[in-house]
Amino acid sequence: MRTELLVDKAVARSQIKLAAGVAKYDRVAEGLAEGVVSQDKARVITKALDAIETDPAASGEDLVLAEKLLVDYATRLTANELKIVGQRILVEIDPERFEAAEAKALQREEERAARRTFFSSRDNGDGTVDIHARVSRAVGVRLRTILDSLAQPRKLSAQDRGVKAPYDRLLGQAFAWVVETYDVDQLPRHGGHATTAFITMTLDQLRADLGTAALGFDGDQITAAEARRMACNADLVPVVLGTDSEILDFGRTARLAHPIQHRALRLRDKCCQAEDCDAPAAWTEAHHLKPWSEGGRTDLENMVLLCGSDHRRIHDPNYGYERLPDGRIRFTRRT
Repeated sequence: MRTELLVDKAVARSQIKLAAGVAKYDRVAEGLAEGVVSQDKARVITKALDAIETDPAASGEDLVLAEKLLVDYATRLTANELKIVGQRILVEIDPERFEAAEAKALQREEERAARRTFFSSRDNGDGTVDIHARVSRAVGVRLRTILDSLAQPRKLSAQDRGVKAPYDRLLGQAFAWVVETYDVDQLPRHGGHATTAFITMTLDQLRADLGTAALGFDGDQITAAEARRMACNADLVPVVLGTDSEILDFGRTARLAHPIQHRALRLRDKCCQAEDCDAPAAWTEAHHLKPWSEGGRTDLENMVLLCGSDHRRIHDPNYGYERLPDGRIRFTRRT
């Protein structure tokens, strides 16, 4: 095949494998020859039929009927749809006989998935962390659905207007948003207290445009701007230190906006309050106009809704902003 057809070795091997598989099933071969069954669908069908052939509960008659049904379905379904049907074709042939077997097979698959589940992370040393995980199909599909729902209709903020962000970046931002806004009340409690992240910094650092803060007790560093942004809507305890490292403030019970306030803000603001940004209220976070570190109150008058991108920008020392008469926020880049 390489010599006569000038195809690469991998392609030739794939074609030979397909030919060997199709040779066992006359109806599939006929459909492929007539153009009724595509090569992709033929691969799906032969794989499903091979699984039936090795199934001790299936008979020769089951195999013949399954082949007939799958070739018929191939004229009406895509390859992916056909793959799903192929996995349940025996149940369609004889529900009473195969449903219990399918249930047991699914249970074994789920148990195997649970044993293979893992999560690992690696700090890249450049402000990013690589995450590698394996979860069950059910969890993976659910997570992807959540991220797609957040990323697909996401409109561009004023900062990125006119620039189409890569979809994998939007998914990553959606994943970060899910983590940052997770309800910590749902986490296990340790010693009577919910799991909490501590941010340690001096009062001057908290108020300054520049500076760093320690996240947690391991010394991981973040910028003061990021600490202020996180303090707006995350369950964090800011441990603010004086000049002699004495604790000036160990969090405030009224620092975070109450859920009823979030609902009131959504009714009032409708969308992100950055000028020319119309990200819906469901994707926004509550921001204190007068910072909490400077005595700002957690009142509706002192809060506005901002999308994640504009919330990061309002804490970015490279940007200034002003409140317009209509309540919107206008950003200007500092030179």
